[in-house]
Amino acid sequence: MDTLELLAHPVRLRIVHAMRGGRELTTAQLCARIPDTSKAMIYRHVDLLATNGILEVADERRVRGAVERRYRLRLDRVVVDADAAAALSPDDHRRVFATSMAVLVAEFNAYLDRGNADPAADLVGYRQHAVWLSRDELEKMIVELRRVLLPLLSNQPTPDRARYLLSPIFFPVEPAPAAE
Repeated sequence: MDTLELLAHPVRLRIVHAMRGGRELTTAQLCARIPDTSKAMIYRHVDLLATNGILEVADERRVRGAVERRYRLRLDRVVVDADAAAALSPDDHRRVFATSMAVLVAEFNAYLDRGNADPAADLVGYRQHAVWLSRDELEKMIVELRRVLLPLLSNQPTPDRARYLLSPIFFPVEPAPAAE
């Protein structure tokens, strides 16, 4: 199974999101972080991600006669390269986008379902902006966003840090006007 196929599933993508930030979690801890999904499904998808190298065992210990494994995300394996993205059909793009949106909705609902959710205090945002960009301007914007975001992806959890999902999405909604 290739990386895109592994990541283009709502439960597996939520597991990957939960593991970000250098976390090492057991399957039971993942079940607690994704409470709206059955334990059996979490276990099945953790096994699939581990078998395919997206997750690796960070530690094992015996707990009441069973082996408890702590997993960590292999960041080098959760990248869909440009060639793989370019090979996607329009239907593949629809499926991947729909999965991404379903995960975003599920994560947002899980946030709102917490007893202490406060969107205003937590600076929750869901904005869309329409901008006219040349190809060069779009590429420069993406480079600048990566420059700002990539160092933050390695932040470790600390008492003063909340985990945020950030989902920049770019696609042209209207072609460039014809030159006169």
